[in-house]
Amino acid sequence: MASAVPSTTAPESIPTHEEMVARARAMVPVLKERARKCVADRDVPTETIADFQKAGFFRILQPKRWGGFEMHPNVFFDVQKTLAEGCMSTGWMYGVVGCHPYELALFHNEAQQEVWGEDTSTLVSSSYQPVGKVTHVDGGFRLSGRWGFSTGSIHCQWVILGAMVPPKNEGDPPDMRAFLLPRSDYTIDRDAWHVFGLQGTGSHDVIVEDVFVPEYRTHRAVDGFLCNNPGQKENDGPLYTLPWAQVFTRSVSTAAFGGARAAVNAAIDIMQSRISTNTGKASKADPFLHAAIAKAHAQMIEMENTLRLTFDDLMGYAERGEPIPMEKRTLYAYNSASVVRRLAEMVDGMVQLLGGRAIYMSSDIIQPWLDLNAGRAHVANDPNNRTADLVGGILGNDPSFTFL
Repeated sequence: MASAVPSTTAPESIPTHEEMVARARAMVPVLKERARKCVADRDVPTETIADFQKAGFFRILQPKRWGGFEMHPNVFFDVQKTLAEGCMSTGWMYGVVGCHPYELALFHNEAQQEVWGEDTSTLVSSSYQPVGKVTHVDGGFRLSGRWGFSTGSIHCQWVILGAMVPPKNEGDPPDMRAFLLPRSDYTIDRDAWHVFGLQGTGSHDVIVEDVFVPEYRTHRAVDGFLCNNPGQKENDGPLYTLPWAQVFTRSVSTAAFGGARAAVNAAIDIMQSRISTNTGKASKADPFLHAAIAKAHAQMIEMENTLRLTFDDLMGYAERGEPIPMEKRTLYAYNSASVVRRLAEMVDGMVQLLGGRAIYMSSDIIQPWLDLNAGRAHVANDPNNRTADLVGGILGNDPSFTFL
């Protein structure tokens, strides 16, 4: 176990919000060039990971005491959606892997030292499915299981895995936790990830066979909900007092903005030159296609603005040291969960109006369309999971689903 104290202090000059987005924007053409390889290989290219490390993207939510930038979450999400415009698989991977420095900052300091003590650029993947088998032992737990959907796992040296800890005493509720494991404690099945969209995220299966996980390398879900995490003792900035679930759920919805923007751009390009061979009518004169494009463009901006204001509001509470009203937390979780399905439906509306030009795999609109439909499958992107608690929040009731 590493015993180092933070070996890298905050950078002398932290980039501005605008600088980070400009770096992401400059990378979009490269990501477009690599997109087909990314999808074919079912993983983000190693060159892209190196580019992101060089640009500092993985440090946006990382504590300053570990060499990070500790920036406003809107910087992170603006970078993510910009990258996803070049390749939605890449943007999705960045959102998931890039938000883990935030959760790691909530773990016990001893766990942070193990991951970042020798190399502050170390990356962590995850799968929060509560499918692991857990037993209590002295000093911690023994963990076994197989988890799917560990995005970006081959590029990471650690993984965070979800599991329910059985109660020690009869009548006590089970305890949902995230378990942090080093690469030597698990294997990756790279032949399980065969999907129709988001292929390039590299969301492979992780297999664990009866390994020991010390107590300090676990993060309790209830601590994330209560915003009272052990890592806040050392990482005491306002950023790390936010509800962890609010950060994570946005990380799996925000890439959809980039994918939808790429789809809108592709629809406009096709519209400019397409003339139906059957009717002889030009798509650029089709009022229904205009309406579909206008709807997608306008509502995308509406949703972007709503979610930007969400984190401005959340950070306002954090900076004032005030608790966030549960009614707002349930609303914000619902808004984030609604994004991918709304965007997928609007892109589908454009595809239906573009005729045969839009059905070829070579068409620039097809991969974003597939990616958006695949992204709807994530549990955090199903607004139906949030409706009861949203209404309950309006009525002043406690939530039944506390990952918010």
